[in-house]
Amino acid sequence: MAASLRLRGAASGLRYWACRRQQPAGARLAAVCSRSMASKTPVGFIGLGNMGNPMAKNLMKHGYPLIVYDVFPEACKEFQEAGEQVVSSPGDVAEKADRIITMLPTSINTVEVYSGTHGILKRVKKGSLLIDSSTIDPAVSKELAKEVEKMGAVFMDAPVSGGVGAARSGNLTFMVGGVEEEFAAAQQLLGCMGSNVVYCGAVGTGQAAKICNNMLLAISMIGTSEAMNLGIRLGLDPKLLAKILNMSSGRCWSSDTYNPVPGVMDGVPSANNYQGGFGTTLMAKDLGLAQDSATSTKTPIFLGSVAHQIYRMMCAKGYSKKDFSAVFQFLREEESL
Repeated sequence: MAASLRLRGAASGLRYWACRRQQPAGARLAAVCSRSMASKTPVGFIGLGNMGNPMAKNLMKHGYPLIVYDVFPEACKEFQEAGEQVVSSPGDVAEKADRIITMLPTSINTVEVYSGTHGILKRVKKGSLLIDSSTIDPAVSKELAKEVEKMGAVFMDAPVSGGVGAARSGNLTFMVGGVEEEFAAAQQLLGCMGSNVVYCGAVGTGQAAKICNNMLLAISMIGTSEAMNLGIRLGLDPKLLAKILNMSSGRCWSSDTYNPVPGVMDGVPSANNYQGGFGTTLMAKDLGLAQDSATSTKTPIFLGSVAHQIYRMMCAKGYSKKDFSAVFQFLREEESL
């Protein structure tokens, strides 16, 4: 099964570029209560990148001691300096913590952290709660849940929306999939990092909700960029155009909170040469997941497919490390479009 997980994760990575064992209700409730009463016992956190770093810091602000790991040791430095425990592998985290949050870039990274040679599943304790906030293939989440269940632990998928700004302020939205009886225990931790924690259903439904959200986000960002670019070329001042859009029916998050045009808003990636934020590479990956899901369910996603191609093209043309709102800059530079 671990081999099939790696194949599924690896396939997802390549495309990107080209219920718990049944127990009596009383036993389940006792396990939930035990985790809830654990309160400020250490929490494991794996993946301290642009999103994981501020998420982990918000757990610290709420008084939780952390046991952290990242494949890049420098990402752990400030946590070590703050007195948190840094370990050398995901397995070490699992040995020391019975509540673990993972925040990783892709399906293949997630499979490696859970099922790899030094992965969580090699040393996970029975009764542990494992929450994956990565955005990955729903099918991979379901397979991981089965593997975790065999070890007597609980897996929940809980991808996030809101970006780096919301991660810093603790206002993320978590979309949670898993056994409903375990939701309260997960919510206790996720509520420290987000203002909205929504139960979506069985394992994989959190990922499904996230994939749908990000497909819409990509489409709306491209639409906002096209509208702003057209208006500017027609002689409109970009700030005035943004103001009009945001008091009219074209208003959306991409226009009023995360405007892609430099100089229109402060504190967003477009004001900082599209640095930080949510990378174009990750948006292309998420759109690939949407495309895969649409294919498997025979669902037409005409605009989603076009958005996927645009972001893949951006990655090929040097935008991979820029924020996904750089699609505005991409359109400005692609005169042939």
